Amino acid sequence: MRIAWLCLAAAALVVIPAGLGGVRHAAVEPLPLSTCSPIVYGGSGSPSLLIASDLPIAAFQFRSTTLRMQKAIEYVLARHRYRAGRYAVAYQPCDDSTAESDPGDLTKCAANAKTYAADPSVVGVLGTWNSPCTGVELPILNRAEGGPLALVSPSNTKVGLTHAGIATDRGEPGRYYPSGKRSFARVIAADDEQGAADAFLASQLGLRRVFVLDDRESYGLTVVGPFVSAAKTLHVKVVGRASWAEEQKSFKTLARRVGAAQPDGVFLGGFACVACGALIEQLRAALGPGPVLIAPDGWAPASNLAKLAGTASQGMYVTVPGLPASRLGSLGRGIAARYGTGHLGSGGPAYAAQAAEALLAAIARSAGTRASVSEQLYKVRMQPGILGSFRFDRNGDSTLAPVTVFRVQGAHGRVDRVVTPPHRLARG
Repeated sequence: MRIAWLCLAAAALVVIPAGLGGVRHAAVEPLPLSTCSPIVYGGSGSPSLLIASDLPIAAFQFRSTTLRMQKAIEYVLARHRYRAGRYAVAYQPCDDSTAESDPGDLTKCAANAKTYAADPSVVGVLGTWNSPCTGVELPILNRAEGGPLALVSPSNTKVGLTHAGIATDRGEPGRYYPSGKRSFARVIAADDEQGAADAFLASQLGLRRVFVLDDRESYGLTVVGPFVSAAKTLHVKVVGRASWAEEQKSFKTLARRVGAAQPDGVFLGGFACVACGALIEQLRAALGPGPVLIAPDGWAPASNLAKLAGTASQGMYVTVPGLPASRLGSLGRGIAARYGTGHLGSGGPAYAAQAAEALLAAIARSAGTRASVSEQLYKVRMQPGILGSFRFDRNGDSTLAPVTVFRVQGAHGRVDRVVTPPHRLARG
């Protein structure tokens, strides 16, 4: 019995950042160390509530960024002295990946969500890194006992997680909320917001006649639909639409069709394909040097585009959801300086920190229960937040959805501007 008690006590030990005091025992029920790291707590007394982060750590290609995101979350908690209003809050980082998996192994995502739901100490989760993992976890967390259990993502851009739109899957978003109550929010722009931002950019650049291309895939249609809708609102005329296919090798016929419409700009909604360097080259040959080419983050980073299409890509604009470190507030810049910037469009330390700030604000307003934390999440006002002043709308989307615009110059993409179209422009 003594050995068993000592093992349980060891699992409950908290890890305290340097300079914040000695090791303490947690009053909360720890999540299993088979999935999560030890509890982090540096406040006074014992914590009464627990939040977890759910990010890919074992997946080597993401480990560097996600470990820094965890550190940024710890930093936010330390700034708040591990308190949210009257509640002492501990933090436990968890892993939703395997060494062989892409970000977010879906079997492990489901298992993690069940673990969070079963631990009554957990009142909120920060994550996940990728939208498919969130799609698996959300219904489980949403029907958790005492819930729904709040999930706040720094990086999910899939439209259907929060609202219906062009190319969303059947039953979205309702199937993620079996309790009938919302419990998810994100601090980054959804894909349809990016499509609207690209139309906003076209308007800022003075374009009046734009040809719209897509790759017939879900992501491409998701950004193209809002682009077309927003372009109409902004008095940018769509003079033609067509598609390319991933397996195509030549695009000359398509390029001639685009050129015949005499656009002053072309929007390439979709992912860059293996041969898409030829698409850019043949478009430029058909259009001449004047018309502007704009693409969403399916073509990012801009430096890869420069390699893909060479001189034909020069001057092309590529957009990515999120803010560069230089455009963050002072706290955000400090976090970026401490923990790095991560990759725009995929969260990063500043976005993880902002998600943590939002969740702590909801806990501070709550009655300390899962259901009340989820309810208060939609009443939070970040004024100002790490990313700027915003709130979550009734769907869980941030009302602030900045998109960074890169322009290809030489072998690199240079930040040209940040566009922040009015919220809801994406949905007409």
